[in-house]
Amino acid sequence: MDTLSYKTVSANKATVNKDWVIVDAESKVLGRLASEVARVIRGKHKPDFTPNVDCGDNVIVINADKIKLTGKKWTDKVYVSHTGYPGGQRSATPKEVMAKKSSTILVERAVRGMLPKTRLGRSLFKNLYVYEGAEHPHEAQKPKEIKL
Repeated sequence: MDTLSYKTVSANKATVNKDWVIVDAESKVLGRLASEVARVIRGKHKPDFTPNVDCGDNVIVINADKIKLTGKKWTDKVYVSHTGYPGGQRSATPKEVMAKKSSTILVERAVRGMLPKTRLGRSLFKNLYVYEGAEHPHEAQKPKEIKL
């Protein structure tokens, strides 16, 4: 009997094709940008998405210094970290983080929080490249620009 055979195809490390994409963060809201970037890094936009495989794309985010935060988040939102020592809890607002370190940290923390908290999530995070200006050193990869 000639019938069609439908088989579920699971991607693996050898069969995945990873692209390079570039995202312009200028005047984008941080959380909305981060959720779309995390979706692309995870590979959920591809038809052969497999939850336990790194099948997403490499994402370059430019103009991270021009992101927006809605409401009073620049002064009211608090990033909490701990040094590991007793009494080592530190907190900072996004305005303080921008002044002391760089704006790339805001985008990186937002995207990292939306990735899985597993070994896979840690390896997926390495596919994210964030830059403050419009210049980036990944021209050789010929990234495609996507609109979010």
